[in-house]
Amino acid sequence: KPGEQKHPKDPPSLQCMHLAVVACGDRLEETLIMLKSAVLFSSRRLCFHIFAEDSLKPEFETKLKEWPSSYTKKFESNIYPITFSVGNAQEWKKLFKPCAAQRLFLPVILKDVDSLLYVDTDVLFLRPIDDIWHLLREFNSTQLAAMAPEHEMPKIGWYSRFARHPYYGSTGLNSGVMLMNLTRIRSTHFKNSLIPGGLTWEEMLYPLYQKYKNYITWGDQDLLNIIFYFNPECLYVFPCQWNYRPDHCMYGSNCRGAEEEGVSILHGNRGVYHDDKQPTFKALYEVIRDFPFEDNLFQSLYYPLQSRFLDTVHTLCGRIPQVFLKQIEKTMKKVYENRVIVYLGANHKY
Repeated sequence: KPGEQKHPKDPPSLQCMHLAVVACGDRLEETLIMLKSAVLFSSRRLCFHIFAEDSLKPEFETKLKEWPSSYTKKFESNIYPITFSVGNAQEWKKLFKPCAAQRLFLPVILKDVDSLLYVDTDVLFLRPIDDIWHLLREFNSTQLAAMAPEHEMPKIGWYSRFARHPYYGSTGLNSGVMLMNLTRIRSTHFKNSLIPGGLTWEEMLYPLYQKYKNYITWGDQDLLNIIFYFNPECLYVFPCQWNYRPDHCMYGSNCRGAEEEGVSILHGNRGVYHDDKQPTFKALYEVIRDFPFEDNLFQSLYYPLQSRFLDTVHTLCGRIPQVFLKQIEKTMKKVYENRVIVYLGANHKY
């Protein structure tokens, strides 16, 4: 099945879930906190693919080695330089945020990886990656990537109001969380606005950029929207709780999936982890940042979050703290129950 890449001799606990991120400039800490949230909650082994400027590589290596062995044994990491296989590297590097266009080249660079979850540096996992990884099994025969809508309501969405280029659906897509079957991407010929026949992913990227570069605002995300506008059958759309952003609560709550199930993946775009515009988002970031890798998640993570949220109830996002806490609470209960079962199993007299 897609995403189930493994060595035949590996037991399920050793099968890798591949997670990619691109970090340039001042994004070292954000990236480390994102990786920390991934390791804290996930049960299966993780393979990190970190694309970073040369100056950041030694810092990533040093910081990751400082984590306790109980956590470092849950993942392996690979650090790659920033590279672009086609077109002008400087143009790609400066497209929107520094190096962000690197994500477009993941299918080309990671040739031995079957499936991959890409996330922006400002993402936090509030439940195991295992759960979004399982969505690969839901892809039909033509789907090869999954993203969430840019907005839930077209009348106030950015793309529906301002875009000057083709975009997916009625609200466009947000590419901050992108699940990909790289094998399918590499083997597909995509419909496009360049030539009558199809083009491979790598063949398409630079000509597409050249055609639309004067019309795009959000860089590589706009290019992805253009690609899936012409190839809608290739996309699996997952609900907003898998890419929950300030837009989902700052104008009133408009993500029904998060209201019902809680936030699964938090995306603190617009720099909200580092200013005081959205204190609920900042509180989550800082509590996970300061979590001392202790075993007691309730004591050192959940209770501090509850306390911090009390100070945000005057804000629109802070009025719905249960949305942010539901999945964390559920995950911690599951971890606790599993440990109790393991403990009791080791003591047969009980």
